Amino acid sequence: MFFPLTLLMAKCQEKKSMTEKNTPEYTNMLINESSPYLLQHAHNPVEWHPWGDEAFEKAEKENKLVLISIGYSACHWCHVMEHESFEDSLTAEMMNKNFINIKVDREERPDVDQVYMNAVQLMTGSGGWPLNCFALPDGRPVYGGTYFPKDKWQQTLTSLQGLKENDSTKLEEYAKNLTAGIQQSELITRNEDPLETKVEFLAQKVNEWSKYWDRKKGGPNRAPKFPLPNNYQFLLEYASLSGDQESMDFVSTTLDQMARGGIYDQIGGGFARYSTDELWKAPHFEKMLYDNAQLVSLYSEAFTATQNPRYKKIVQETLAFIERELTNKNGGFYSALDADSEGEEGKFYVWKKQELKEVLTPEEFEITKEFYNVNNKGLWEHGNYILLMDENSDDMLSEDRTLGNKLELIKSKLLTERESRIRPGLDDKILTSWNMLMIEAYLDAYIALDDEQYLQVAEQQMKFIFTNLTTEDEGLFHLHKDGESSINGYLEDYAFSISALLKMYESTFDESYISQAEYLMNYSVKHFLDEESGMFWFKSNKDKQLIAQKQENSDNVIPASNSVMAHNLFLLSKLRYNQEFEKTGKQMLSNILPHIEYGQSYSNWLRLYLYETYPFYEIAATGKDFRKLTTELRKTYIPNKLILGAEKKSDLPLLENKFLEEETIFVCQNKTCQLPVNTVTDALKQIN
Repeated sequence: MFFPLTLLMAKCQEKKSMTEKNTPEYTNMLINESSPYLLQHAHNPVEWHPWGDEAFEKAEKENKLVLISIGYSACHWCHVMEHESFEDSLTAEMMNKNFINIKVDREERPDVDQVYMNAVQLMTGSGGWPLNCFALPDGRPVYGGTYFPKDKWQQTLTSLQGLKENDSTKLEEYAKNLTAGIQQSELITRNEDPLETKVEFLAQKVNEWSKYWDRKKGGPNRAPKFPLPNNYQFLLEYASLSGDQESMDFVSTTLDQMARGGIYDQIGGGFARYSTDELWKAPHFEKMLYDNAQLVSLYSEAFTATQNPRYKKIVQETLAFIERELTNKNGGFYSALDADSEGEEGKFYVWKKQELKEVLTPEEFEITKEFYNVNNKGLWEHGNYILLMDENSDDMLSEDRTLGNKLELIKSKLLTERESRIRPGLDDKILTSWNMLMIEAYLDAYIALDDEQYLQVAEQQMKFIFTNLTTEDEGLFHLHKDGESSINGYLEDYAFSISALLKMYESTFDESYISQAEYLMNYSVKHFLDEESGMFWFKSNKDKQLIAQKQENSDNVIPASNSVMAHNLFLLSKLRYNQEFEKTGKQMLSNILPHIEYGQSYSNWLRLYLYETYPFYEIAATGKDFRKLTTELRKTYIPNKLILGAEKKSDLPLLENKFLEEETIFVCQNKTCQLPVNTVTDALKQIN
């Protein structure tokens, strides 16, 4: 067929334009990475390198400073800085000319993040993400900060390059002093004093902490508000054992207000990262696996303690969200959902009045308007509403018995409509540590709600992790992505795996889980324990070390890996009568006590101190129907206990010689048991 030359040229030009449009203008070395966060930056004009020797060797060869820029896929301000600076060709030119630029996913490399976060905190007094730290070619830091606006970022680039050219000895001296500070910072030394526990110590720490409580809205008396589930788990257990009603009221207020607020997804379940205000209203909308895992465990425990039906519903809805949006159909849990969609924070989750009217019937809209505050209280930005409940929501439900069913229909309609929107970005990497937190959450939900489905999910996911993330020497990998596992496990991977295995034993009474936990503990002692201090290093001795070895000792958004290991040693020493485990765990707790200035920064350690201070019960159920007894036992809130069970045979010392002709419960403490009883009621009398 004949085409006029001009038409043919036009067709070719059109094809060329389409090709240019679909082909990214820039591509850097991150294109070969698997991390969603790194891939987000693969088409920046910045010549990004992944973390590794190659980048530092290039910096040494070209005599350039190194930029180590750390973030994660769901980090809102990471996206802002990328758009303002890293996608700007002029800024990228400045970075490429004078620096070797390294991008790091903090969730893939928490070891790298620890070192350079510590550096920035020492330099500036604070930290956060994005984390941007400049270093010499050997990795020693010289300057850093968090988010920089573009003008400030360009000034920083110019100033540092000028300092390097005109006074490099100053950079060298600063790097030397700062690195020495990092190497000494946060390290714990061995405490030679024997462990002594006093109820007064706990009361003092709680009293000091209580000065910072928001007694009306829950959480801390400031904004932003992070959930920090481990804090409330400790306070719940402390309140139960000490009889401190003030602490119990504060925990209940916090859990109620979070459940009613915008930080909780009222339509789809699950919690956002944190609240930007004091009311738990406007969240930073990203949803993290580790937050939701710990909150499921917290609300499960709180349900057992209070029998509040709201807490049960929170557990059920949050696990429904996990199954729907953060579960890989082939096994494993994904890491996070972004806060942004279509370039706007929270767009996926918020509603305009007109949208609600189009989806719902007039009656349903009026119910939604009143129950979920489609009014000035729920108004957020740009005419959008965050759905949240009032304190009188329970009264509304009790006054109208049909309201609950109507709300479920409304939520179903809104969830269906929301699913048609453009979804937030998904970080689909599978991390061993976070997955084990989620597995333990399913087990806590199973124990609290007696729902076999939750146990089945936990067993399936546990099998997936140990099938796919086990190394040749039967250690653990940290990461699984696209069918491949990589990065040698960190202490957090071992700590949370052992904890989940021990919870799996308490859920199934399959003693193979204890054996597996014991193996991983011995492996951890071999590859992570610092004999000098008695604490564990965060990074295995099998791995190449960074400029400083770090210990993770203070509890934060997740409990410190060392505090989790101390708990594991406590439980394993009781299950196996292992004196070395007991000795190591007590030494760790003794080491940390002089450092507990603020209880909220060491709440998981305080939980262990609680178990060492108050009586801790080993409750053994034996006989043909022992599971019936353990199920009934779980209905009573007993935070200071370990439940064991077997039908007629066991290798556990605590079960030795405890098999009688009928179902029996033995209540023991420090390897000494009271007279056997046959009912849970009688056993509870012995505990009380």
